[in-house]
Amino acid sequence: MRKSILSLFFSVFFLSSYAQELEVDVQIENPSKVINDGFVELDVRGGTPPYQYKWSNQQTPLDASRAGALVEGVEYTVTITDAANNSVTKTVKVPAEAITEHFNGTFAPIVASMGSVLFWDPFSAIGIYDPVVYADIKRVAAPNWEARAEGRFVLKEWLKAEGERVEEGEPIAIVLQDGEEETQAYANATGTLEYLVKEGGVIYNSENVEHVIEQGAHYLAAIRYDQPVPLLHPNGDLQQKDIPFIVIWLVLGALFFTIRMGFINIRGFKHALDLAKGKYDDPNAPGQVTHFQALATAVSGTVGLGNIAGVAVAISLGGAGATMWMILAGLLGMSSKFVECTLGVKYRFINSEGRVFGGPMNYLRYGLEKRNMGGFGKFLAVFFAILAIGASFGGGNMFQANQSFVILAGEFPALVGNGFLFGVVVAILVGIVIIGGISSIAKVTGKVVPIMAAIYILGALVVIGVNIENIGPAFAAIWDGAFSPSALKGGVIGVLIVGFQRAAFSNEAGVGSAAIAHSAAKTHHPPSEGFVALLEPFIDTVVVCTLTALVLIFTGMHEVEGVGGVELTSTAFGSVISWFPYVLAAAVFLFAFSTMISWSYYGMRAWTYLFGKSKNMELLYKALFLVFVVVGASVSLGAVLDFSDMMILAMSFPNIIGLYIMSGEVRRDLKEYSRKLKAGELFHNPSKERVKKAS
Repeated sequence: MRKSILSLFFSVFFLSSYAQELEVDVQIENPSKVINDGFVELDVRGGTPPYQYKWSNQQTPLDASRAGALVEGVEYTVTITDAANNSVTKTVKVPAEAITEHFNGTFAPIVASMGSVLFWDPFSAIGIYDPVVYADIKRVAAPNWEARAEGRFVLKEWLKAEGERVEEGEPIAIVLQDGEEETQAYANATGTLEYLVKEGGVIYNSENVEHVIEQGAHYLAAIRYDQPVPLLHPNGDLQQKDIPFIVIWLVLGALFFTIRMGFINIRGFKHALDLAKGKYDDPNAPGQVTHFQALATAVSGTVGLGNIAGVAVAISLGGAGATMWMILAGLLGMSSKFVECTLGVKYRFINSEGRVFGGPMNYLRYGLEKRNMGGFGKFLAVFFAILAIGASFGGGNMFQANQSFVILAGEFPALVGNGFLFGVVVAILVGIVIIGGISSIAKVTGKVVPIMAAIYILGALVVIGVNIENIGPAFAAIWDGAFSPSALKGGVIGVLIVGFQRAAFSNEAGVGSAAIAHSAAKTHHPPSEGFVALLEPFIDTVVVCTLTALVLIFTGMHEVEGVGGVELTSTAFGSVISWFPYVLAAAVFLFAFSTMISWSYYGMRAWTYLFGKSKNMELLYKALFLVFVVVGASVSLGAVLDFSDMMILAMSFPNIIGLYIMSGEVRRDLKEYSRKLKAGELFHNPSKERVKKAS
């Protein structure tokens, strides 16, 4: 008997010990040559089910044994934990096979490293604030409601009293849709119930303009948590609203230059328009292009996908309130453009053939050399040039070719699978323009930019005009969202940072790229081109980005979830003008095309700074640039493109350091220029004067 009991005891002990051992079979698949489509599936045995899976990939839920959309060639970890708290950790990697997958997998860790620097949050690092996103309440939406929903939702009856504690999943109200269909609304969290609508009251009516525009008009109740709850990513990581260092760097720089130059962005606006219209164009002045052509070239380098897709991202992340902070960032950025483009002209070099070589490379080197900082200036100039070349091949080239192909293929299915041929055609078109140099580039952008901007602005105005009755609620939503956003949007700081970040990415104020184009302007007076340049962020951000935001808000598309980027903007336009998505696709192509030819000039000037100013070196750069056009349209390079975009932002580090040091010099030049302007000592274009008098 005793032996039987001991035998049974040891059997149970053995089985329980064995059951605690977690065995994991790992299946790794790379289904195609398309990047980021690898997946890992786990088969777990033993232990005590259910199992929890903590993946390093933030988008994979805790209950998912399968992780998809993984980057090939990059290691991921997963910790499997059973109900008895036994755990085992596995490291997995989807093998890269295609060349594009090897490229993508190599650059992904580099992008992550750059991101840790560019998007590092110094404020949370030193404990000034907690970046974790907390929610005080969770709001309950009307059942069956979705953005752009038609119908009338009325709260027929409350099933729970206000102030009563409710459990997640409990029915709390009966909602009547269109006067017929009754649906129960359920608590989506545990906490104290707060009414947002009285019995018999209208929750949402699609015919009520204010309901369509107002963010969150479709909510009937709020459930207040016992204490704030941190929001989590699907894998269980805490959600954070960081204040990225690069955004602080750009915005504080813009604020400093705005104050240092005496709010030149406001008081210099009228004179900037006069200069752009050619009132002070001197045909005998040194340079290669007019003020307007230089402005068009620079604008073509910034106005693009950031204004269409980037704004949609800002609105979907930060709500309508992000629009106000985008506008403010654009206004401040005008001062940064003034400073960098004034210096770009002042320190340019014009050779015996009349070709201009200018930009941050020149003023960083020679401007600092004047201050006995020659070694530091050379380092900053070389650092900037390296970043600019990388950015021109990636963000200014491959990204544009790739995204324009994706967008056009989405509207014209015949293009699907023909990325290589598309790239060849675009490369030929780009080549025809850039082989001719800055004069050829300026002539094309001088025509293409106004046309594409006019098409886009006209379409936006039509959408806004059709919904003009929404203007009051729209601006109310922007104002309210800027200062009292939902906790789910990350608070005021979260909305502010989203707005500033998208504006900084879009107009590139402080990055230094525009100074290369503006340095070629015909002028005797460097500050004159600074005035022209300050119009660029105004056009790019204050006008074009704001119009995009208003289109999204006026049409109610800012409430759509699960759709972002250019698709959201296209849908918003299509809701009013059914055929406009095709026009938008064409406009996006023109935006991308003009950005490519502008960035070819930026990259070439950086290239010649490093490798010499001979025509052979220029032709070598142009040939490489055209090859990358084809590559960008043919394949998806994922992290390579992200890396290139980050290089554009990284250009602001050496550039703004130089601008700070030389800001006093620019201020003195501005005072002298203003004196000459008041004294009438500046050249007046007589042909422009006659046109003005005749009109």
